[in-house]
Amino acid sequence: MEDLIYKKIIHDLKKRIFNNEFPTMRLPDERSLTTEYDVSRSSVKRALSSMAHEGIVFKKRGSGTFINPLYLKSQSSFNYEGSNLGITDSLKSNGKKQGIKVLDFSVVPATENMKTDLFLNEGDFVYQVRRLRLLDDEPIMIETGYIPIKIVPELSKASVEKSIFNYLEDAQGQHVTRSFMSIQVEPSNAEDQKLLGLTENEPVGVMSGIFFMDDGTPFEISNMRIHYKYMNYSTFVSVD
Repeated sequence: MEDLIYKKIIHDLKKRIFNNEFPTMRLPDERSLTTEYDVSRSSVKRALSSMAHEGIVFKKRGSGTFINPLYLKSQSSFNYEGSNLGITDSLKSNGKKQGIKVLDFSVVPATENMKTDLFLNEGDFVYQVRRLRLLDDEPIMIETGYIPIKIVPELSKASVEKSIFNYLEDAQGQHVTRSFMSIQVEPSNAEDQKLLGLTENEPVGVMSGIFFMDDGTPFEISNMRIHYKYMNYSTFVSVD
């Protein structure tokens, strides 16, 4: 429970940072955050320490905790942190309107690879969900996902027109909190060029892998083909 609390604090503070809620670049002190989030002082300390370790903030003795400006400059369009790894919550839209166009929502038999990766049995079926993500009506990503029907048997087209991870949280009280993802760049194919507005010579970013629920259950195999201008990977390295 304490793990979930401090992660929620981190997730919310990051969201507020990118919403420019701290124009002075200084976070509220620990006592204020403890009152604001109605949590223990230790949860706040743990959250701020974790953020400092990641390079998101730094502590200046006698002055408080400040946002690292390099963190703001170096982040990619996607910020996978906190209690929900969904694109809807993780995409930093910078005030732009997010949109989803459903390209396909169907039920298909699980392939042998899906059975292995999602721990499925012979005869199990999965939802095949293909969506186009937009910012201010501009296409940025083609998503293809496969979700076991037995995990969310009542998933509907109306649900996949919004955040699937938020639906899982609201319907079943479970969170998608971990993922194993590979990131690479490939030449764009004909569909990428048509849906993302790319030319034949322009590349596409690819993120693919598996998302897991907080109890360790594999939830989705996902492939995301991203317009190259939204593809930027950054990380922080600590030298002890």
